[in-house]
Amino acid sequence: MPNLTLAIPDDLKARMSNFPEINWSEVARQAIVEKTRTLEQMQRLLGHSALTEQEALAAGQQIKRRVWRKHRRLA
Repeated sequence: MPNLTLAIPDDLKARMSNFPEINWSEVARQAIVEKTRTLEQMQRLLGHSALTEQEALAAGQQIKRRVWRKHRRLA
């Protein structure tokens, strides 16, 4: 199995040290697996999309505004 070396900030390393029972390599491995699954799923869903990147960004902004308005009304 190949190795991967990660650089993390000193403050994060200090916080991680508070939990010596945690296998941080396994945590990182699981996070990478989950992220690659998400990206692969996005590729499958959007791989044949006719939307341009600009159109997708504009749609995302519109969705964010609608969600924000909805939550603002509910608060």
